[in-house]
Parts: sequence; structure tokens; C-alpha cells
Amino acid sequence: MDIKEFAKQLEERTLVFGVRIIQLSAKLPKTDEARVVRTQITKSGTSIGANYREANRSRSKADFKNKIKICESESSETVYWLKIIRFLKWLKNEGIEWEYKESKELLAIFTSISNNLS
Repeated sequence: MDIKEFAKQLEERTLVFGVRIIQLSAKLPKTDEARVVRTQITKSGTSIGANYREANRSRSKADFKNKIKICESESSETVYWLKIIRFLKWLKNEGIEWEYKESKELLAIFTSISNNLS
């Protein structure tokens, strides 16, 4: 697979992830505490794809690297919020298994991309 096809597939993957995060957040309890987590995970989970698209349309290598670092950071934050949801048992583990696994894979991908940029 060439780099353009990889980028296209990763854009689609992050879009699907963002949609699934929005759907997951809608299932969280309707408490003040859960509202905070709902807002945070929705922002971080959808930011990954938005920033990756911006990276692919960046104006310079430095801009690309910066956007990829943001993707990495937002992926890490999303993993964190999913761990909180799992720890508090707000949703059944099997109900967030795909999102948790995908968030960790996206973090690994963006970490790898970031580490390979010089």
C-alpha cells in the first residue's frame, strides 16, 4: 500500500472512530460527573480525525509534524477517558471493547508516525 492509500484509509478509520466515540458518549450516565467525561472524550475522540485531516493538508513539514503530535496526544487522552469509563463501570467492557482497542491502535500509529519524522 502506498502512502496516499494509507493516508486515505487512516482518514476513514479516524472518522469511524470519531462517530463511534460520539455514540459511546451518548450512552454514558446522565450525571454531572459523567457529563464531564462525555464532553472530554467526545472532544478528544473526534479531534484525532480532524487533526489528521489537517495534517494531510498541511503547508509544511513542521505543520504536519505538529498536527501528528496533536493526533498522538488526543489518542492518548481518549485512551485515558476510556480507562476511566471502564474503571467506573459506567458501560459494560464488551460495550466499549472496540473503542478501547482502536484508541490504543491509533495511539500506536500516531506515535510511530511521530517518531519517524525528523
